[in-house]
Amino acid sequence: MTEILSIKTVNPDDEKVLAITEELSENLYLRFGSDGKNSFQDWQNDNSKFVFVVAEIDNEIVGCGAIRPMDQNTGEVKRMYAKFPGKKIGQTILAFLEDKARTLGYTYLVLETRVKNESAVRFYLKQNYKVIPNYGKYTDRPEAICLGKSLNQNL
Repeated sequence: MTEILSIKTVNPDDEKVLAITEELSENLYLRFGSDGKNSFQDWQNDNSKFVFVVAEIDNEIVGCGAIRPMDQNTGEVKRMYAKFPGKKIGQTILAFLEDKARTLGYTYLVLETRVKNESAVRFYLKQNYKVIPNYGKYTDRPEAICLGKSLNQNL
């Protein structure tokens, strides 16, 4: 039987969604000593430039991801997580977020992860993200690595 992966936009405060974001936070804490929640506190559900999605297989939430505005043209990718490796969950979520970002008028996406999170760094590089100078609160944090990608179809 073929598993069908679907992506849908949701409210991150929805009770069903909280389980996957808590799983992400626990995973980050166990691996890196920080749960990442501090970077996701200013969410605005009523602002269409903020997008939170979940991935589902057979009605089970198996991943999540988000974009939020940095400025009029730049979105920041946040809370990317795939419960099961090797099923293209992360790729599907990120492709959906990139398409959504384009429709919202974003021309560039940025993100931050930990240098130690080598699998995430490899993943983003494979998705054509490039290492950029650390930005915002990550500027003077040597444990952070920032990446960016132009959403311009012609580049």
